Amino acid sequence: MLSALTSTWETRWRVPIVLAVTVFVNYLDRNNLSLALPKIAQDFGWNDRQTGAYGEVLLAAFFLSYALSNLFLSPLAERFGAKRSIIAAIVAFSVFTLLSAPLGQSFTALVILRLLLGLGEGVHIPMLSAITSRWFPASERSRANTIWGIGIILATAVGPLLLIPLIQAIGWRLMFAVLGVVGMLVSVPLVWLWVEDTPDRQSAISKAELDYSQAGQAVSPAAETPTSWQYVRDRRFWVIVVGGILNAFCAFGILNWLPTYFNRAKGIDFEQLGWPLALIFAAGIVGMGGMSYLGDKLQQRLWLAGGGFLMAGLMVYAASSMNSLGLLVLFFAIAVFCQSAYGAQEYAIVQHLLPANQVGAGTGLYNGLSILLGGVGGSLIPGTIVAMTGSFDAAILSIVVGALLASLTMVLLTRWMRY
Repeated sequence: MLSALTSTWETRWRVPIVLAVTVFVNYLDRNNLSLALPKIAQDFGWNDRQTGAYGEVLLAAFFLSYALSNLFLSPLAERFGAKRSIIAAIVAFSVFTLLSAPLGQSFTALVILRLLLGLGEGVHIPMLSAITSRWFPASERSRANTIWGIGIILATAVGPLLLIPLIQAIGWRLMFAVLGVVGMLVSVPLVWLWVEDTPDRQSAISKAELDYSQAGQAVSPAAETPTSWQYVRDRRFWVIVVGGILNAFCAFGILNWLPTYFNRAKGIDFEQLGWPLALIFAAGIVGMGGMSYLGDKLQQRLWLAGGGFLMAGLMVYAASSMNSLGLLVLFFAIAVFCQSAYGAQEYAIVQHLLPANQVGAGTGLYNGLSILLGGVGGSLIPGTIVAMTGSFDAAILSIVVGALLASLTMVLLTRWMRY
């Protein structure tokens, strides 16, 4: 009996570990363009203003189609099956990444491929959320979501170390081809072999799973019908959507523009960007791990997220006035660490508000709106500021405003939602 329980425990925690690998591949494919943008701008002969104008189109194209895919395809993907939809998404975004190699000679083709990449990736995160909600009780979800969420931060941290030397060695176009092939060969077999949509209720289950099956997924009769969308009438859901929008704006604003900001505004050579960016984003891994533990332990997820946003905004503001590479890395690393407080709690909060049979669709709605407004905004607003003023410093300060507004949103939500 003990061995059966141990086996099931290992099965449960193996699921988010495998999903983390798929997220790692996902984020390498989506972030590769921001790392390659300085070289793309050089190859196309863009000046600073043109880099802002054309760069924002390339970056925003992905987030636009990604958001729409979240919104409109997630309900269909949930009915099709979370596991099958994840595999389909991996194949799609790997192929579109691969095609950027032969078609990367054209700016128009790059824009179209970024649109298709976003369309392919759109249902990935919502289906991960759906699977996590079925395998883990609410008391473990910050940690379970964080395990696969660390794939995001790990890809962001390791990406510069992997991709910048690869771009230097073989060029940014061939870099796309390598990522497309390797990602598909790694991720698809792992999901096929090791991930299931739901636990096997006929086998022995752990105490946490028993608590989950008996209480964690209790829903009202109205929530049991596939057509029930009662959560859209919950004002708490819409406040957390606002928080997600502001988080996406800050996160993707930093992620998309920091390599170019360091290169153009702070004069750091492209080949020297790897370790500084890796150290900055590695701080998010530490933050996600610590904050997810505190979220489950203290059940004060919103206060942790709000305080994290406040500190992140202050650190970005301080960093914008620095010219020393060491201080730039330090302040941006602290900012990323603090903002990870929201990332560690994000999907646990969303899952708490959704009926059990609509976690995938509801997460798609949340994620889609967050990316449509926040992710696109994090690409367009800083880029527009650069295009209009020629100042990357002015653009990065827009992140400060977003972080402070996000902190206020979390404080508001604490009045309406308790853990």
